[in-house]
Amino acid sequence: MKIKALIAATLLLTGFSAHAEKLSVAATAVPHAEILEHIKPKLAEQGVELDVKVFTDYVQPNIQVNEGRLDANFFQHKPYLDEFNEGRGTDLASVVGVHIEPFGAYSRKVESLDELPQGATVAIPNDVTNGGRALLLLHKEGVITLDDGDNILATPRNVTENPKNLKFYELEAATLPRVLGQVELALINTNYALDADLNPTEDALAIEGSDSPYVNILVARPDNKDSAAMKKLADALTSDDVRKFIEKQYEGAVVPAF
Repeated sequence: MKIKALIAATLLLTGFSAHAEKLSVAATAVPHAEILEHIKPKLAEQGVELDVKVFTDYVQPNIQVNEGRLDANFFQHKPYLDEFNEGRGTDLASVVGVHIEPFGAYSRKVESLDELPQGATVAIPNDVTNGGRALLLLHKEGVITLDDGDNILATPRNVTENPKNLKFYELEAATLPRVLGQVELALINTNYALDADLNPTEDALAIEGSDSPYVNILVARPDNKDSAAMKKLADALTSDDVRKFIEKQYEGAVVPAF
């Protein structure tokens, strides 16, 4: 009888494994991949096998999801997704909003924005939405003036007043922490700041408020965004457990948006 019971249990486990739904999800390392790794065991209990693929850029995750090489990604906000879809002719879709990463301004050469010298060098992301986000923060802080203080796609060409004659350099977002010592100021996405051991709530000279519209979202394709497995993933990402994990793990550097 014991042998029969063991065989039955083995068949049950084998059957579960064979029917487990698999989801491959692209993510940047911090905090996205960390959050996904946190919920992986609970998703496994629900029959979803989560495979987290870590990326260091903002382009390939969308390309690979669009081409069907990956099922979803978790790294971007809606303005970036909208601009990517328009520019690349893709039709990627938001599944659910998860958290906000307040965008910050950092420096190793000055201790406040007021101390920025004439002709200071300022590094900002080179993608349109995050570059605009950086300029909007500087506009809000009174460092520069834009022709439209609500234009999320602003570029340095939209700067109408620049009292300190700041010199803007547009660089790939992932490289900004590495050039922090070479410029007077760098505007850095929080996921890359955290990855570089910068604490946004302590190290940033200026940081977005909690009213930021840049909610980070889970993204999939029209053909799979409503699948049962994707729904389980979305529910897990917006659970009370994840809310508590974010609040404890990131201490205000990442804010739940649900």
